[in-house]
Amino acid sequence: MVGAVAAVASFAVAPAMGWWFPHPGQSLSPLGQQIDDLFYLILVITGVTFVGVQAALGYILWKYGGGNREKGIFTHGSHTLEVVWSIVPAGILLFIALYQMDVWARYRVKSRFDPQAIAHPIAEVTARQFEWRIRYPAPGKTLQDTPQFDDLYTVNDLHAPTGRPVVIRLKSEDVLHAFYLPQLRVKQDAVPGLVIPVWFQCDKVGEWDLVCAELCGWGHYKMRGQLTAQRDGDFQRYLIELQQSQFDDGVRVANAEGKPADE
Repeated sequence: MVGAVAAVASFAVAPAMGWWFPHPGQSLSPLGQQIDDLFYLILVITGVTFVGVQAALGYILWKYGGGNREKGIFTHGSHTLEVVWSIVPAGILLFIALYQMDVWARYRVKSRFDPQAIAHPIAEVTARQFEWRIRYPAPGKTLQDTPQFDDLYTVNDLHAPTGRPVVIRLKSEDVLHAFYLPQLRVKQDAVPGLVIPVWFQCDKVGEWDLVCAELCGWGHYKMRGQLTAQRDGDFQRYLIELQQSQFDDGVRVANAEGKPADE
């Protein structure tokens, strides 16, 4: 019974102590908040069931424990109780399956994605042993299915604008990986041979974890990058700076006086 009480106490204090989800308080995205609500619903259902079972077990141990010298009665069980005990959990599972369908559709069904975001993906993310390779379109251009001469590249450093839905195209170069943004509750397997659109929305500026959630080889533990969520203007400036850095040949253009242009 002490163990049962301790488990219930942990249920109560875990959210407030930040033990439950990887970001204290709430998800950083609207869809992530809905996913959190589903987890809390399941926690309530399983918590109530756990408390009820432990209370019944404690009562039986107290009522029929040793010392009262009552003779035990052997029975083959109750058919009615077994039917009820099967129907009730099945009904609960059916309720959860139907209740989560709208959230699942928003997350997984391509026709439910924001049309502007799906038409203009911000990047292509290719998973490989053991890193994330990221391809951006040049500033002002739309990401193409095949690499272009002016595309921009980074490794383990995904940038995205805040406050609006964005889409990335997810690929794998070798084995199964899983694109996981824990603070946003976004997870999608990267499957060799497939290009999978993944959408998310981050409402808070900052740097957040990008990890692989699929055991993909001996270096799986170090396959970690970051999502830098920034305001749209800062995101556009980042792309311009990345473009200047990537195509800088080290030669400064001279001005009319024959001096470097920055002098």
